[in-house]
Amino acid sequence: MLSTQLDATFSALADPTRRAILARLALGEASVMELAAPFAMSQPAISKHLKVLEKAGLVSRGRDAQRRPVKALAEPLAEATKWMETYRETLEMNFSRLDDLLEELKAEDAAKTARKTPKGETQ
Repeated sequence: MLSTQLDATFSALADPTRRAILARLALGEASVMELAAPFAMSQPAISKHLKVLEKAGLVSRGRDAQRRPVKALAEPLAEATKWMETYRETLEMNFSRLDDLLEELKAEDAAKTARKTPKGETQ
């Protein structure tokens, strides 16, 4: 189930318009018309983006009289962040080990160079 949710989350986030919509919703709920305003696209096109976000569980739509506010939902993003954090920690450990190895190789190379250089000469 987690894999399916992650797939839906990352698929929804792959589009820059949907990411911009989520960034706007991070400031608070908004109507479809309010969300459509900064984009050079129609309200139906924005609605299609919202359907993708809604299907991924990233937004929900409510009803407030005539207004249908859209709000961001944090849980799928939290799950994606948790998943990415695991890999970030692993990669940081790998990079740290690589840094240590490079420093070791530099020290060995410097030692070899020092042994090859005759006394009194500099390179």
